[in-house]
Formats: sequence, structure tokens, C-alpha cells
Amino acid sequence: MRLHEFLDSNMEPVLQQWEDFARSVWPSDAPTVKLLRDHAEEMLRAVIVDLQTDQSDAQQFLKSTGHGEDSRSSLSVNRSSERHAVSRVESGFDIRALVAEYRALRASVLNLWAATPDVEETDRLKDMTRFNEAIDQLLAESIYSYSKEIDHSREMFLGILGHDLRTPMHSAVLGAEMLASHPDLSEMPRKIARQITISVREMERMIRDLLDFTTTRLGAKMNLVPVEMDLFELGREVMDEMKTAHPHREFDVSAHGSATGKWDRSRLRQLLSNLIGNAVQHGAADSPIRLLIEGGDEHVIAKVINQGDPIPPEMQQVIFDPLRRNPGNTEARVAGSLGLGLHIAREVALAHGGTLRVESDSTATTFVTRLPRVAKALPEN
Repeated sequence: MRLHEFLDSNMEPVLQQWEDFARSVWPSDAPTVKLLRDHAEEMLRAVIVDLQTDQSDAQQFLKSTGHGEDSRSSLSVNRSSERHAVSRVESGFDIRALVAEYRALRASVLNLWAATPDVEETDRLKDMTRFNEAIDQLLAESIYSYSKEIDHSREMFLGILGHDLRTPMHSAVLGAEMLASHPDLSEMPRKIARQITISVREMERMIRDLLDFTTTRLGAKMNLVPVEMDLFELGREVMDEMKTAHPHREFDVSAHGSATGKWDRSRLRQLLSNLIGNAVQHGAADSPIRLLIEGGDEHVIAKVINQGDPIPPEMQQVIFDPLRRNPGNTEARVAGSLGLGLHIAREVALAHGGTLRVESDSTATTFVTRLPRVAKALPEN
């Protein structure tokens, strides 16, 4: 009896062993049989079809290396395992329990089939190889779908958290501003109120970065409201704000050529603030921070330049991705920062149809933003 025939005629014993194992690793009280078995029969039916599908040596090689999975039977295996992984995430399974299910399924099927004597050795080896390939495919697709679902849930949670925090933060700012201007209060409480306002504004900025980060990570486009504006004038405003916040640092802004265009003003303010703030944090304290605006025929370029330790070449490749730049390293982040500023700045540039890159050596570090004169909408996914 070939393996696909065995599976078809012994589906219930195999499913019973799957159910028993799932119950043993279930993260909470034992659920219904339907939930325990979940997509097990669907996956096994897909495996049966796959085992009966002709496969050349070249196709077998591609599949064994994780490629060549675009046949109808193979796609059916992928879809069933994807649905199973999503269901297990919703049930509270961790990744180890998910993997263990497939390990137990492989062992139970092969052990049951081993008791079937009337199988040619060549057929047995061929069927075992094809079955192991199918289980590996199920497992690989399940792990991918499980990880994607976990990432999606985590980012949705962060987005909802950041959104819900905005209302109480706004109320705190209004209250602190009212106290800071209250005529009946002495200078000391008004000074404290002003400091509360500054701190809450900083928290609001971090929340905004968090919302933008989760939105772009989930694949949504950054919304823009382009207006006619002058990037040089905006740059001077941002630099003046930085001078007020950091009176002991030197700032310089200059322009060559026309700096007018049609862009989202608030987003470009965010971009410049993040880049200049990054220069304040990481640049040499005794050197100036420069903003140079250069107008071309079709593009305007903004360069934020600071001196200090150069960024290593390997770091330049990942500096705009906070999850790769300092994974889990809280000491590498500056206090009061989520480390999202450079990522958000790049997303703003991309949303305008522009680019953002870094150049760094022993003489200076320069972040170069290149914007088309008119913001170009990104194509729909």
C-alpha cells in the first residue's frame, strides 16, 4: 500500500494521534475536538494530492531546497499550513508548540505506515522522501505565517497604544500651559509647568514617531498634504527652534538656488527636525551643525552635516532600520528617544518620491535628502 493510499484509508487514526498531541501541548483548558484538529485533515488531504503528483528529478531538487513550490498541489499545501498557523496564533500557541505538532505528525504517520508490510522498498523510500518534503514545506510555511501574524499583532498593538495615548497627553499639555501662564502663581510653579509642557511635547513626538513607524511597517502609505512652500524658510525655522532648545550648540543654515516646491510642510518639518536632532545627539559638541539647501532644475537637496566619529560602513547599510541598527540594545539609544527618527525621516522622503542617504567619513557625516520639486505619490501596492 502506497503512502497516499495509507493516509486516505487511515485518516481517522492519524487525526486522533494529532488531536491527542495537540491536547497535551494546548496552552489553556482543552478546547473542542474541532479546534484541536483544526486544519490537520485539510493539510493531510493536500499532502495526499501532492504525493500523487508526478515530480521530475529537477522538480524534486528545487523543492528540497525550498523552491519550485508553485504547482497546484504544492500551493494547496502552503495555503492549508498558512491557515493552521494563523489559527494557532489566535489560540495562544508558541512557536515551539507549533513546530512540535509537525514533528509529532511526521513520526505518527511514518510509525503507523511502517506496520504495513506490502510495500516495495523502492516505493517506500520514494514515498518517505516525498512525505518528508511535504511536511518540511508545511512546517516552513507555518513558521513564516506564524511569524508574520505575530509581527502584525505586535505592530497593531503598538499603533493602538500610541493612538490612545494622544488624548491624555494633549490634556496634560493644555493643563500645563494654563498653569504656566496663570497670574496667581509664583515663578517656581510656573517654571515647573513649563518644564512639564516641554516633557509632554517630547513624549508626544515619540508617540507620533511610534504611530508613523507602525503605520509604515504595516504597509500603509504616509499621508501627504502638499502645498507651495520654501524649504529654506522651513529650515531656518527648524534651526531657530534647535538653537532655543540647545543654546550651547552652533547652528548654521544656508541655501544655493531656488528652494521652493510643493511638499507636505509638517512632514518636512518632521524630517528636518529628526535629522538635525540626530546631529545634535551624535555630532561633536564643539563643532557646528550645518543645514545646506541646494536647488536644482527638478530637485531640491537638503544636507544636514555634522562632525564627529564616522559611521562605520556596515552601520550605514542598516542605520535607517531601528530593528536592525540596535536590536535589543537599549544602551545604544539616547535617553528620551525611541530611535525611530532616522527611519521616519526616510519614510517622509520616500513618501514624497525622494530619497535619503548617509555619507560618513573622518571629516563629516552628511544626511542627504533629495526631493522632487513636486511630491510624487507612491504607486499603490
